[in-house]
Amino acid sequence: MLKFKCVSNQSNVLWFVMSKEDKMLEELKKIRELLAAKPAPPPKGLWAEFKAFLESYKVLGLAVAFILGLYLGQLVQSLVSDLIMPVIGLALPGIDNLSTLKVPVSSQEFGVGSFLVALITFIIVACVIFIIVKVTKKWGIQ
Repeated sequence: MLKFKCVSNQSNVLWFVMSKEDKMLEELKKIRELLAAKPAPPPKGLWAEFKAFLESYKVLGLAVAFILGLYLGQLVQSLVSDLIMPVIGLALPGIDNLSTLKVPVSSQEFGVGSFLVALITFIIVACVIFIIVKVTKKWGIQ
């Protein structure tokens, strides 16, 4: 808070005088404003704007993560359909392929097998991603 002292002279003019602390605070505020980071000027030219876009939104990292996610999904889908489903088929007698399992209800047949395969695949992908996130946090990677 600024403190002003009212001083008058012989011609009845009022003057407001700041204390030394207030003057120092005002100077420090001016220095802080001068030292504050100013936003960088926008890049000029299409190529510079494109590079700034890639850097600011980390588009390249996002693309790499997307591609790796696609292949991780295919890997897990293959794991489920080629390794886990035959084991489930051995455990459940009478079911050769779980993806073709159908449940009859009155005159309708509900194909629940492909849904179960997709559900199992999702659970395994979610577990793998959870483990990857836990390991990267432990290593200090954000």
